[in-house]
Amino acid sequence: MPKNTVYETDIEFLSILDEDAQFDESLGIEDGEPILSDEQVVYLYEQMWIGRQLDEIAFKLQRSGRMGTYPQNKGQEANAAGSGFAMKKGTDWVVPCYRENIAMNLHGLPYHYILLHWMGDERGNQIPEGVLCTPISVPIGTHMLHAAGIAWSFKLRGEKDRCAITYFGDGATSEGDFHGAMNFASTLSVPVVFYCQNNQWAISVPREQQMASPTVAQKAIAYEMPRIMVDGNDIFAVYKATRDARKYCVENQTPYFIEGVTYRLGDHTTADDARRYRSEEELQQWMAKDPLIRTRKYLESRDAWNDERQLELETHARKVVDEIVNEANSIAEPTTSEIFDSMFAEIDDDLRIQRDTMRTSSIGQNPEQAGLKAQTQNA
Repeated sequence: MPKNTVYETDIEFLSILDEDAQFDESLGIEDGEPILSDEQVVYLYEQMWIGRQLDEIAFKLQRSGRMGTYPQNKGQEANAAGSGFAMKKGTDWVVPCYRENIAMNLHGLPYHYILLHWMGDERGNQIPEGVLCTPISVPIGTHMLHAAGIAWSFKLRGEKDRCAITYFGDGATSEGDFHGAMNFASTLSVPVVFYCQNNQWAISVPREQQMASPTVAQKAIAYEMPRIMVDGNDIFAVYKATRDARKYCVENQTPYFIEGVTYRLGDHTTADDARRYRSEEELQQWMAKDPLIRTRKYLESRDAWNDERQLELETHARKVVDEIVNEANSIAEPTTSEIFDSMFAEIDDDLRIQRDTMRTSSIGQNPEQAGLKAQTQNA
């Protein structure tokens, strides 16, 4: 029997606005206009700048002991901004990891909730009614299964114009939960966009040491999932890829995989020191690809931005972030009873005793407690 090729495929890489702000009109123009208007790009640039300012202040809050460990989004903002903008607010679900602050905010989550989360206040995870966003997920990869489940619920309910998007890093694709989520999503054919922010490092392990595949996107091939690589620092490429992926998911009721090639300019978290494992030369190379610098250059080339507007934005961003921090700091101290009231729908007598006394030993003195009554009778 002759040998036959039974499967062939390829992976496309999409880049529209390069690091020198050169715009590829063959990819970025539709119906005679850029896929993002100047007004939309200005809006997204402003959101990315506010996100960057929030990062800087959050870093200072941690260093001054007012907040716990914090993972900066610095350098990766275009992934969250472009993809979040492409999804439909109030219809689609956002299932984040921990570098998607801008996407969560674009879908209605106030920024002070994010600060509360990292301050260790559980109320930061109590997502407001109507905001279709799950809480920040710190465990690596577990939340992707939740996204597949949410998308499955759309299918079961016949809600055919809805989609979910979930974010994760390159390191998460080495976890078993990632493959479980990909397998569920593909075999059940559910509308979910898997968005990998490939920032080149799984904490201190470079991508090439944690996986043999030269791309992350090719992992989607095993699940017969449409996929694409994009320049994750290109707001146009990210927006277009996510918009098209969402459209494909909704029309075909199937998942889609996007690999956003990007870089974290900060440490993994404030508990990390990236200088110990990556070179200054590498960092400088990626700093030249900063999505904020690239977007500003594009706007300036179209006379849609100038130094005066930049100064106004920086002033506005500082004011916005100051208000966010004040909102987080001014929240009333939680009462001890909230531990119980938020956990249980109904409070029985045993729980009420624990809540009111903040002691479990008080129940142990009750001979009516299960297991103690017989001991008391036999004594």
